[in-house]
Amino acid sequence: MFAFTQQVTLVTRTVSGQDAYGNDVFTETSTAVDGVVWPRDGNGTSGNEQLQGRDTVIVGLSLLLPPGTDVTAVDRVDVGGLSYEVTGEPGHFFSPFTGSDPGVLVGLTRVTG
Repeated sequence: MFAFTQQVTLVTRTVSGQDAYGNDVFTETSTAVDGVVWPRDGNGTSGNEQLQGRDTVIVGLSLLLPPGTDVTAVDRVDVGGLSYEVTGEPGHFFSPFTGSDPGVLVGLTRVTG
């Protein structure tokens, strides 16, 4: 993959049944994965920059996982001791021109409370 990666923990959630109220009950499986992590903010740019006279705030992370990594929108990722939810559907990119397959791009949002 890339020369400088960070080990993260992918927590895969699978529906294992329903509770007494009919809500889904999940089973979690943790897997260590190497990925590339960088910060993102609410405006789609990285860092703490001035945009139209206001400061942006980091709201999550972007994560590039190895090609073929199975990750869904209901999964969670632990990075540096903090827990993040997968935001939206992960994206898989492949170039038909070069054959390049950089991996699976995942947006992460910090889990609090």
